[in-house]
Amino acid sequence: MTHDPPRPHGHAHTHSHETPHDPNDVEQLDGAIFGEGQPCFGCSPTNPLGMKLRPVREGRAVTVSYVPPLEFQGPAGVMHGGLVTTLADELAGWVVIGVRRQFGFTGAITCRLLRPVRIGVEVTGRATIVDETPRSLKIDVRLRQSGAEVYRGTFTFVVLDEAGTEKVMGMTLPEEWRRFARRTAG
Repeated sequence: MTHDPPRPHGHAHTHSHETPHDPNDVEQLDGAIFGEGQPCFGCSPTNPLGMKLRPVREGRAVTVSYVPPLEFQGPAGVMHGGLVTTLADELAGWVVIGVRRQFGFTGAITCRLLRPVRIGVEVTGRATIVDETPRSLKIDVRLRQSGAEVYRGTFTFVVLDEAGTEKVMGMTLPEEWRRFARRTAG
């Protein structure tokens, strides 16, 4: 695995969402990396109500395929808009994990629901980092269904150190999560 060279603190670095990737630089990502029984709605393999997403890192992008079930309907036959955004948010979060090897928290979302997302029809998604600093990332997420773009969003994620992550989570950081916290200077 290769990593970008370290950047000076606070230096912004921009990536294009169209950057081609090495077809050999592909990695299946797994929600179980956060420990058994982790409750994430999007990626936990054991959450009985969750999406059980299986994101894939492809170079500096993360992709996912998902078929929305009947239980995720808003209007009949259409996936609830909030759950469409949940799918996109989860995909954005996995870019932080898969590319930066850190854990981040959603700070802001700007999105457009371009077309209805149909229940029972595969949705594919792609997320890429378009701007980043050591403490934050701006992520572009696109969802497609039946050949058409159905969702476009920009997500800002904040990457906290261990103490900040514990404060947000309201608990001592589980051992499996510590390696994903931003390192503090010292």
